[in-house]
Amino acid sequence: MANIKIYTDGASRGNPGPGGYGVVLKSGKHYKELSEGFRKTTNNRMELLSVIKALEELKGEGHNVVVYSDSKYVVDAIEKGWVFNWQKKNFKGKKNADLWRKFLKIYPKHKVKFVWIKGHAGHPENERCDDLAVKAAQQKNLKIDEGFENNI
Repeated sequence: MANIKIYTDGASRGNPGPGGYGVVLKSGKHYKELSEGFRKTTNNRMELLSVIKALEELKGEGHNVVVYSDSKYVVDAIEKGWVFNWQKKNFKGKKNADLWRKFLKIYPKHKVKFVWIKGHAGHPENERCDDLAVKAAQQKNLKIDEGFENNI
């Protein structure tokens, strides 16, 4: 199976406010970028959605994946096992339960490791993801983040 590096970032202008995510996927000679913007969301939702969208993009199962993120929220929730305890308690009192449930459906399909990297520190792929996320949030006719707007 392929060794895949995924770089992710989320952004929002206001929290909540217009937001977006950016993703860079790299595997061997393959390179792909993803981004999308939403009219009202939060930074943490976009950070998590960027990981979900990246994992959904992978073909097949069983890949060795390293996700690089500047989101302590996402990285710690997974690497420290918090999300699995939240799941046992049906996400009672937790934000973004809709996205965490979505993440937990796709996460087991691969061997995924999360690595936290400092944001805005000159890391080329992280900077690219940030640029993609910010530009996505600035577009016109943004999508509706139904999981957020329906639960306000």
